[in-house]
Amino acid sequence: MTVNRALFDEVMVPNYSPSAVIPVRGQGSRVWDQSGREFVDFAGGIAVNCLGHCHPALVNALKEQGEKIWHLSNVMTNEPALRLAKKLVDATFADKVYFANSGAEANEAALKLARRWALDNFGAHKSQIIAFNKGFHGRTFFTVTVGGQAAYSDGFGPKPGDVYHVDYNDLSAVEALISDNTCAVMMEPLQGEGGIVSPEAEFVKGVRELCDKHNALLIFDEVQTGVGRTGELYAYQGLGITPDILTSAKALGGGFPIGAMLTTTAIAQHLKVGTHGSTYGGNPLACAVAEAAFDTVNTPEVLDGVKAKAELFKSLLNDINAKYNVFSEIRGKGLLIGAVVSDAYKGKAKDFLTAGIEEGVMSLVAGADVVRFTPSLVIPEADIREGMARFEKAVAKVVAAN
Repeated sequence: MTVNRALFDEVMVPNYSPSAVIPVRGQGSRVWDQSGREFVDFAGGIAVNCLGHCHPALVNALKEQGEKIWHLSNVMTNEPALRLAKKLVDATFADKVYFANSGAEANEAALKLARRWALDNFGAHKSQIIAFNKGFHGRTFFTVTVGGQAAYSDGFGPKPGDVYHVDYNDLSAVEALISDNTCAVMMEPLQGEGGIVSPEAEFVKGVRELCDKHNALLIFDEVQTGVGRTGELYAYQGLGITPDILTSAKALGGGFPIGAMLTTTAIAQHLKVGTHGSTYGGNPLACAVAEAAFDTVNTPEVLDGVKAKAELFKSLLNDINAKYNVFSEIRGKGLLIGAVVSDAYKGKAKDFLTAGIEEGVMSLVAGADVVRFTPSLVIPEADIREGMARFEKAVAKVVAAN
């Protein structure tokens, strides 16, 4: 069988439009395609491959667990799930963990839990959910409705109700909307898909205070920011406030699908037996790999290394920009970095991604105006410098064509 990009169009639903490049092998922060062409990976599977490709700790965990037990469903528990849950609890504010397969599923669980908590404690009137424009929380119908991008949620019929959106970093708008009918405020502690937008300190603090005032839960979607991405194990730990519910996925499995919802005992008790579930959630294979990823990332060496690598990354981007003047701002935290295109290139962020592929470097976009970088947390300095050299060639190509 010939496997190429044309086969995608023949057999796959057309909701994606992938590159012609088909990677077949990865090692660390390098990837090779079918023809043996090498790329430096600054995309990380959209902030998933936190330890790069084929990290020995993850490979060994998968092989070891693969020879023990693969799947049980939640009729029974398993050792890897319990070990991982204990480590998550010990390292965070949380007392309890629920495992799912993805960030969307973790967010779905968080939203259902918030609604059930409010119903049990206050009554049916307390159902309002406040979220933020340009937010992103997944593609289930509930999570995509709470996400603040109508283009993703329109066109599928009536949406789940009592969901409202305001602008990120606009505390007065939250204050004007929130009431005793609000059950939860859901936010990213750094907007990812919305353009790599960091929260202002007073905004985060103010949202927490408003939630407390109105007996509403604060849900932090840390699907993209969690597990070391910002240089903290979870981003909330660098913001000086604590959420009531936190969701994690992407980097949690280092490339193996897994999601988690973390919360307190008092809130968790409202998901009684039978109220929610997942056939694959807490799968032994996924949890074994995630435990290895978690153990590797949750060290001072890796977390401090993220901050140092971020400074190098931004410095090299600024050097490129000093030559070509294509970005108006370099923003983000840790290794979640956004380069905002200047007015002359507005709407053309993807041009830099496409040119990068041609030059042998993989990046991402966050909307039409931001080039996004989410490399491995342990990417070597040499790979950062080589990847940036290739990215500079891509920038030069875009400038020449503009």
